[in-house]
Amino acid sequence: MFVDEVIIKVKAGNGGDGCTAFRREKFIPDGGPFGGNGGHGANIIFKTDLGLKTLLDLRYNKLIKAPKGANGSGKNKNGKGAEDVVIKVPLGTTVTDMDTGLIIADLTKKDDSVIVAHGGRGGRGNTAFATPSNPAPNFSEKGEPGEEKTLKVELRLLADVGFVGMPSVGKSTILSKISRSKPKIAAYHFTTLNPNLGVVRTIDDRTFVAADLPGLIKGASLGEGLGDKFLKHIERTRVIAHVLDMSGLEGRSPLDDYETINKELYDFDPKLMKKPQVIIANKMDLEGAKENLKKFKEKYKKEVYEVSAIKNIGLDEVLVKIADELDNIKEEPLFDEDSFESHVLYKFKKEQPFTITRDNDIYVVKGKEVEKLFKMTKFTDEGAIRFARKLRGMGIDDELVKMGCKPGDRVQIMDMIFEFKE
Repeated sequence: MFVDEVIIKVKAGNGGDGCTAFRREKFIPDGGPFGGNGGHGANIIFKTDLGLKTLLDLRYNKLIKAPKGANGSGKNKNGKGAEDVVIKVPLGTTVTDMDTGLIIADLTKKDDSVIVAHGGRGGRGNTAFATPSNPAPNFSEKGEPGEEKTLKVELRLLADVGFVGMPSVGKSTILSKISRSKPKIAAYHFTTLNPNLGVVRTIDDRTFVAADLPGLIKGASLGEGLGDKFLKHIERTRVIAHVLDMSGLEGRSPLDDYETINKELYDFDPKLMKKPQVIIANKMDLEGAKENLKKFKEKYKKEVYEVSAIKNIGLDEVLVKIADELDNIKEEPLFDEDSFESHVLYKFKKEQPFTITRDNDIYVVKGKEVEKLFKMTKFTDEGAIRFARKLRGMGIDDELVKMGCKPGDRVQIMDMIFEFKE
């Protein structure tokens, strides 16, 4: 089964908890803190695999959860980091963060890999908090939570040439003649339900990859017929091979077909019309084809390659033309730099790290940094004091006072309610 789009949830591993421990060896008075740090939580990594051609495996694995790091222990023993979870995906896979709309990665090369969700760092043991003013801290940290994301994973086929056209114009027949691909061919519309790939070799010994895409109809860019489900596969191609049934056997005018398909390509993405098009007039062995071709050339003044795919006539010339076009075109990335996550991360650092709202008589504090600090805090006596100090350093206490919060009022962070003290 060909699957080219899935939405999944990923949860990277939490860091292991730090340990609170003290040296208690005989004859060593005041041994001091001895708790180790927790191990790093597992990352979730996507890596390309040449053997995969579909996202079928991810369709049945909607939640990917990575293991947490091991907890630290006494005698300053650090916990072991968890082993990363590596998910294999086909070449041409694009990963988008659904919450931000930003692209995490576009994986187009062999062994490309990206961390789609980072594991949390291990919590620090009490040894790490020792200072001259507090040489024996009685607290440690919980591990940092791993990242949780909802991802849209899309496959856009890596092909040099995309064969497009209305249903039953002969795209699959052409691919079957020029490569070893064996697409399904039948005398009814939408025989091709999935894109087919084939490696093509020209008579002058050049090679390229061609994709036969399911037939398009009017309104395809808006989802009609097989709709825009497969139009995205044209985005990576460098040349578009536009196949026309020049005989009009299906009762359609090849001139109208040409305009309809180009309009759908433009409506889906105007950049598609900037790609070189090789126009292929198929079924030239049938009655009416010569007359329609004459009308087509008179109207559009375009170079047209006449073929009969079923009889294997004229295909060599088309392939040489496509190879010539490919030789003159540089490969360009599908997405511009501003689409990617890393190029806009800096702006979030300047935003307020928390928000405070009032729910009746409770002040509710929210924010990623605040919630991460909360999750990493062990609420022992010293741990709670450190937590309060951190909140004060973030400016939360000052903001609460500005909003009218008084000593004794209730403040909520996640599922815990505290009493405000100045």
